[in-house]
Amino acid sequence: MTVKPNAIEIRDVQKSFGITSVIRDLNLQVVEGERHALIGPNGAGKSTTFNLISGYMAPTSGDVLMRGEKISGLPPYQINRRGLSRSFQVTNVFGNMTVWENLRCAVLWATGHKYAFWKNVNNLPQVRERTAQILEDIGLTSRRDVPAGLLTYAEQRALEIGITVAGGANVILLDEPTAGMSHAETERAVTLIRRLTEGRTLLIVEHDMSVVFGLADRISVLVYGHVIASGTPEEIRNNPKVREAYLGEEAA
Repeated sequence: MTVKPNAIEIRDVQKSFGITSVIRDLNLQVVEGERHALIGPNGAGKSTTFNLISGYMAPTSGDVLMRGEKISGLPPYQINRRGLSRSFQVTNVFGNMTVWENLRCAVLWATGHKYAFWKNVNNLPQVRERTAQILEDIGLTSRRDVPAGLLTYAEQRALEIGITVAGGANVILLDEPTAGMSHAETERAVTLIRRLTEGRTLLIVEHDMSVVFGLADRISVLVYGHVIASGTPEEIRNNPKVREAYLGEEAA
């Protein structure tokens, strides 16, 4: 059996703010092509971990690698250019631009077109085709010309997922993609995420355990900035250390 390489590897990472250590001896491996969930209580360091991977923070010590190449210390746009894209907890769509324009911006950025060329974007058939494809993938074709600020919350999150995958990045980081959604909206979002990340590597932070256990191939549990366990959903569900530290009755 061929061992797949790590898409993301965090080695002995520490992150401190002044004298406060937020991340301690963090080690995490996300294998190429897997869907990996990072769970843990509030304040465990999940968003900080995302910031360290995507270049919005640099570690105090230790290394972050992407496919064996050190990326810690690089600015976010350079990490993005290497094939990593992330969403944020707070929606970051442009509310006064239409759904189409939001997606087109993401496609243009990902294909390396500079702002100066945007006035000629209608002459770029590849950009138009890619934008139309993502629009269809996220189920918002009928909302094409609606300003993003007028979409429902669930539609905005779907648009954000579309923006995140628009560039064809093969490592996707999603931060709380179903937060604030109803049960039905969450189910649709999970189906969308599963479809859009097919054949890619996904690292997801999510509080909803039904989403985590329904979507993830592997789960890592972060407590006080340290991974206390990694394994399949079944292994994590049955791990007494995890149940005690975090899952409690949710996993019962």
